[in-house]
Amino acid sequence: MAKTAKKAQTRPILVPVDFSAHSEAALLFASELAECIPSPLIVLHVVHDPGDAPGFYAGRQSTDDLKKIEDVASEMMDDFMKRMITDHPDKACLKRAETKLLVGLPVARILEAVEKVQAHMVVMGSKGRTGLSHILLGSKAEQVVRLCPVPVTIVKAQEAQDQ
Repeated sequence: MAKTAKKAQTRPILVPVDFSAHSEAALLFASELAECIPSPLIVLHVVHDPGDAPGFYAGRQSTDDLKKIEDVASEMMDDFMKRMITDHPDKACLKRAETKLLVGLPVARILEAVEKVQAHMVVMGSKGRTGLSHILLGSKAEQVVRLCPVPVTIVKAQEAQDQ
């Protein structure tokens, strides 16, 4: 039994991020879990088709410096992680976190990453979309919860909870 518990401790916590306040909250929550368990963190961003979210990467590109979306996403991930490490120096596991970028449909890539890295669990942020937009579009977080073979924890940013 101790052998099984030790194996679970070395499996990573996967944290899919979109660089939002909800992702920040999820990464902070995951870092607290990772320190308690202990477990490594893998921070994942899925580079998606800009047609799904027009303008998501556009703010980071200039007309003089056209870059591949993957390059822009990589810069955004680097900036996100640097900011998180700087803003939360007490979270040592953030400094050790592995980052990954995958290209494709977010839900499919998250589920594939869970299998590939043998994640212990997933911690992700959610905006908590409601009403007609939720019915028509669904929630990526909700889809991950329904389809994921490991436990999933959904985290919202504090500002969203206070409203």
